[in-house]
Amino acid sequence: MPLKKDIERLRRRKRRRQRLIRFTVHLFVWIGGAALYYVGFSLFFDTPYEYAMRHETDALREEYPRLKQRYDSLMLVMENVAARDENVFQSLFEASPYDFDSENRLQSASYEEVVGRTSQQLRDELEQRVSELETRLGTLRKSYATLREGIAAQGSGCKNIPSIQPVINKQLTLLTASYGMRYHPFYKTLQSHQGVDYTLPEGSRVFATADGVVKEVMMRNSTSGMTVVIDHGNGYETSYHHLQKAHVRRGQSVRRGDIIALSGNTGLSLAPHLHYEVRHAGMRVDPIHYFFMELTPSEYQRLMHITQTGMQSFD
Repeated sequence: MPLKKDIERLRRRKRRRQRLIRFTVHLFVWIGGAALYYVGFSLFFDTPYEYAMRHETDALREEYPRLKQRYDSLMLVMENVAARDENVFQSLFEASPYDFDSENRLQSASYEEVVGRTSQQLRDELEQRVSELETRLGTLRKSYATLREGIAAQGSGCKNIPSIQPVINKQLTLLTASYGMRYHPFYKTLQSHQGVDYTLPEGSRVFATADGVVKEVMMRNSTSGMTVVIDHGNGYETSYHHLQKAHVRRGQSVRRGDIIALSGNTGLSLAPHLHYEVRHAGMRVDPIHYFFMELTPSEYQRLMHITQTGMQSFD
């Protein structure tokens, strides 16, 4: 009896093993068949997603030449406008125009961003950029027409508009106090600082920032120290304070870039520096906006950033 039970137990175990083997074989056969079916189907038929992507790509391929032609046409017009602007700047400011392209150049999307977009999104984005370029072109044309009218109205008077810094400041490191409310070094209170301060050694050259006639040369008997005031006409005046020595006299005509004085530390001054002011129609205005001839847009932005930091006036 025990022998028969052992034999029966072995048979049942053998049948279970055989069933497990058959199940495993069938499972692999089904998996292999499904994989072969999927591969075969993919080779001859598109999934709904692949079908949609294929048609989007075909539509984009057909539309791209049309958009490229529009874009090239707009770029040609922009180049012509830029060439005219250069002639305008040469005649108006005796300098080359700003490199606006470096400031407004469209930033390229990263590879990851492009990969994550569909063809439809890329096409819509290209259409939007072309539309924005057309809008900018229209605005630029209006601006150009306005500029031409302004040039015609100003004539040679453009040379009498302050347009450079009064000292050599190529690294933009000499400006220590800007226009606005500043902490007075002597009175220890907030007061309106109606010009800009340049910290530089005594005896540094000071330049006229536009053509004009010397209106006043005031000596050291004031808080501003030795001061030169130039009348540029067109409602513009510039003044240069705390000078060491003046190289011009009252009534003398000067041109932009002429050396009119040497910087100093006269009057109520904390340290050697130049205080420079611009007046228009009798009102003091921010001189920073009158450095356009020698500053590129990036340098102007950097200078504006410097003026927004904490600054100490020297007078």
